[in-house]
Amino acid sequence: MITVSAFFKDVKKRLSSAFGDTAEGEAAARIIFEDMAGYDRKFIFINGDREVSDFVCSKVIAVVEKVEQGMPVQYAVGKARFMGKDFVVSPAVLIPRRETEGLVDIIVEENSSTKDLRILDIGTGTGCIALSLARILPFSRVSAIDISAEALAVARDNAKLQGLDVVFSQCDILQASYTSAPSFDIIVSNPPYVAESEKKEMDSRVYDYEPASALFVPDSEPLIYYRAIAHYARKALLPGGKLYFEINSAYPRQMRQLLEREGFEHVDIVRDYRGLYRYVKAVQP
Repeated sequence: MITVSAFFKDVKKRLSSAFGDTAEGEAAARIIFEDMAGYDRKFIFINGDREVSDFVCSKVIAVVEKVEQGMPVQYAVGKARFMGKDFVVSPAVLIPRRETEGLVDIIVEENSSTKDLRILDIGTGTGCIALSLARILPFSRVSAIDISAEALAVARDNAKLQGLDVVFSQCDILQASYTSAPSFDIIVSNPPYVAESEKKEMDSRVYDYEPASALFVPDSEPLIYYRAIAHYARKALLPGGKLYFEINSAYPRQMRQLLEREGFEHVDIVRDYRGLYRYVKAVQP
């Protein structure tokens, strides 16, 4: 048998070696211990001398081995934290990231005093943006679309687990045309935006496991999704409606030009917590 403290130290050492970084290894170890064994930081501190059962050891080690083989820890445990909530994740969807929390924060800050908002999330993936907005903004009516049926199944699972009512539907935004009367107050999207040439700079845990269709765009058309969404939003947003994007920090000037050419007003580029240009917001005339 092994104690909680000794087991945690052993797992942290293994994962630190796998990541080549002690802090990242410890963070992964804490995620695994909490999700697989229910051992959070406080529990480990208070119960360090407690023996760990063979059952718990086997559960934790099975996940550790997956991470050592290159799988992102969120896929290995089957969940990721976003805006204070756990979201189911699988290789069918991108893992929610801190940068995207910043996008939600901007939308909430600017719209929290408005009730009965109609919101559309394009390329919803896990549903993390749509569900967070449905939870935080008062009386909002949220819809979300994605091209992937597998991703929509994950999003619907998350909606069920969180007890939220979001309408999910399958749609390819590159082929979509909006023919109804304008009906949305907010359209938001975190579409694929990593240029193929940037792949070599990425961690293999990202490009080997996360869905390429949700990550990459051709070098020849890095703004292909933004152009399609902006065109769609011009027809779908009500007058004064707002468009919000997460963007590739390499293209802020091009994003401003694209949106202004489409006819949007008050185009604003916002930096993320690292100081990178990460978000764009614009207003429908």
